[in-house]
Amino acid sequence: MTHYRAKQEDGQAYVEVDLTGSDLLHNPLLNRGTAFTEAERREFSLMGLLPPHVSTMDEQLDRVYKNYQGKPDNIERYVFLRALQDRNETLFYALVGAHLEEMVPIIYTPTVGEAVQKGSHIYRHSRGLYISPDNVDYIDKMSKELPSQEIDVIVVTDNQGILGIGDQGIGGMGIPIGKLSLYTLGAGIPPHGCLPICLDVGTDNEALLDDPLYLGHKQKRITGVEYDNFIDKFVSMIKKTFPNALLQWEDFSKQNAFSNLDRYRGNMLSFNDDIQGTGAVVLAGVVGAMRIKEEKLEDQKFLVFGAGAGGIGVARQIKSALIGSGLSEKEAGSKIFVVDSRGLLLADREGMESYKADLAVDRDMVSGFDVADPARITLLETIQNAKITVLLGFSGQPGTFTEDVVRAMMANSREPVIFPLSNPTSKAEATPAEIYEWTGGGAIVATGSPFDDVSVGEHHFRIGQGNNAFIFPGVGLGVLMARSQVITDEMFTAAAYRLSEFIPSDARTSHCVYPQISDLFKVSVQVAYAVFNEAVKSGVAGTGAGNDPREAIDGKVWKPVYIPYHKS
Repeated sequence: MTHYRAKQEDGQAYVEVDLTGSDLLHNPLLNRGTAFTEAERREFSLMGLLPPHVSTMDEQLDRVYKNYQGKPDNIERYVFLRALQDRNETLFYALVGAHLEEMVPIIYTPTVGEAVQKGSHIYRHSRGLYISPDNVDYIDKMSKELPSQEIDVIVVTDNQGILGIGDQGIGGMGIPIGKLSLYTLGAGIPPHGCLPICLDVGTDNEALLDDPLYLGHKQKRITGVEYDNFIDKFVSMIKKTFPNALLQWEDFSKQNAFSNLDRYRGNMLSFNDDIQGTGAVVLAGVVGAMRIKEEKLEDQKFLVFGAGAGGIGVARQIKSALIGSGLSEKEAGSKIFVVDSRGLLLADREGMESYKADLAVDRDMVSGFDVADPARITLLETIQNAKITVLLGFSGQPGTFTEDVVRAMMANSREPVIFPLSNPTSKAEATPAEIYEWTGGGAIVATGSPFDDVSVGEHHFRIGQGNNAFIFPGVGLGVLMARSQVITDEMFTAAAYRLSEFIPSDARTSHCVYPQISDLFKVSVQVAYAVFNEAVKSGVAGTGAGNDPREAIDGKVWKPVYIPYHKS
């Protein structure tokens, strides 16, 4: 068991280390490979275990970047970066941090989707915890074998709602690993404070069940009471083992995403990024679009296409923002329309899932609509009849924002807001190039995955990515530094409005509503300030946190530099 203890002596930071020799070289949190100094090699019994040259980090970065560039495709680049992370965390974060725009799409969307699908086939090294009904009662014992006991953030998935590709079994572990990398890159949460967890509750993916190389339990998913009891045990053991940690729910199925969030958010420091993080990042983009259009949020009509965790989370966040702008709950609800695979959500729909109910519109609101089938009002019919001005896609159905749909939006607004946000890139409802072509450059477009810029005539449009990485690392940092007791919806609203302030200076002409990913750290710190202030304002900040977020946050973030080691 390794204890990572950062200390100060005469104003100089150092780390107490209790490992030596090959144990030290094989610990990714502590290993620095050829950068160990001569003194450290003597003190920690590394003499002869490394080549004689003592490398600088710049030399190491040059070597690993050249190796990275030599990989033939993105999945091989993903495997290379994961191997580096499993060998030397500090060097991994220094490399990715120096090439954020290039590498974030590799360690997370869109490449992580392919990596998850191939999880059992590209498996190299264990990271985090795999929890199943067989071992959930032993989380406290298993955690003692982790390389660090000082856990700040846990990201957990049960692998059922992975990105836009559904049930991926234990390959889904790639999602928590990727998310936690962004916590470190974006908000300086130290790697030794991050714990990815995969809940192996079976899989209904027949291809995985038939795959002889699949590494998870080859059984159907547990459901109902059995699943609920398992989650109860898991939460209880996590609270016991890591009482001060923040838990992020990630990529659960639609219903479980909402039920787990609602069930545990009041008694455990937790949130769901698919619901709340997505809601905040999309609200930020819409607010930015309003600045471009010079219009008010409350004067828009919104259509959310897709009623999964992301879509409903966005609809809820927009409704909350509209209420915050002064509208009543009924007035706010009248401006939001949600369309799923069965058409427009109507309050009298039979068999509607409970998490959708508060966003369904009353039948009398659509009584005057001109539609072919009142029981199944389509996307296009809703846009035309409700005069939609903001269209947000979460359907995972490519090609559904057709030319007719986009032109109908153009008929309602001189600058319609059209965000095809489904991930990965192949799932986007339309490409930015299509939307700009069909609107003659009139739309304001953002996407969920990276897309190339688009030129229409002499106009050049930069495609902003509504990446949750602009929200969740800052939320986590702000919550932890404020020692918040709970995570409130208002924190995500505060985060959204702070992110919206980072709209690019050329947004009026570029129509870009999000910053570049290279600004991730700067954005995350500002989001953390906003969340910290909201925690203090709402009275949920812990004692001793103080009222100045800069005092609590600045200087306390981890950075990928080699700090001297002392023997403990």
